[in-house]
Amino acid sequence: MQIAFFVSASERGRLIRMLLKPAVEADYPEIIDLVNIAFRRTGPGASWNAEAGVIEGQRLNDSLLREDLANNPAAHLLIHRDEADGALLGTVWLDPADDGIWYLGLLSVRPDLQNRQLGRTLLAAAERFAQERGAHRIRMTVMNIRATLIAWYERRGYTLTGETKPFPYDDQRFGRPLRDDLHFLVLQKDLVCQQS
Repeated sequence: MQIAFFVSASERGRLIRMLLKPAVEADYPEIIDLVNIAFRRTGPGASWNAEAGVIEGQRLNDSLLREDLANNPAAHLLIHRDEADGALLGTVWLDPADDGIWYLGLLSVRPDLQNRQLGRTLLAAAERFAQERGAHRIRMTVMNIRATLIAWYERRGYTLTGETKPFPYDDQRFGRPLRDDLHFLVLQKDLVCQQS
């Protein structure tokens, strides 16, 4: 028998914060699988925001993940599970930069559970995590052709800055681009102080 219950947004935030924890090396294979499924899976079970038709191949592999972690020692690779030993449901990368500005990336949730609003809850928990550690702004990059994903972030308070960053066409570690018009748009959100 399943019991359904409803919680407010603030209660949902408290629940997921308890389950958002730093990734350890034993989590890396699951993180890599989840990111590749979330970003690149095609066909039935694909995410609504997959990069199908834009980039093919892996989004992440073990050596790239380890290289990113080694090159960014202050970064936080966080995971979410419903239970401590349960399946990996989501992951997010947070990297503090200067002046309280943090970079957010690799926000990924299991596509088959997207109807549980895990993405927006994980995003809110990541923002709180960064804010509790001094962040006052979150920045990210999204590929220019991903209008639906950009709109999703805008509904969560992110705005386009007008800045762009080049797509790494010469670096096949992130997959093989299928288009020649790709670049990244920079989005940001100012974090407001939460009153307790």
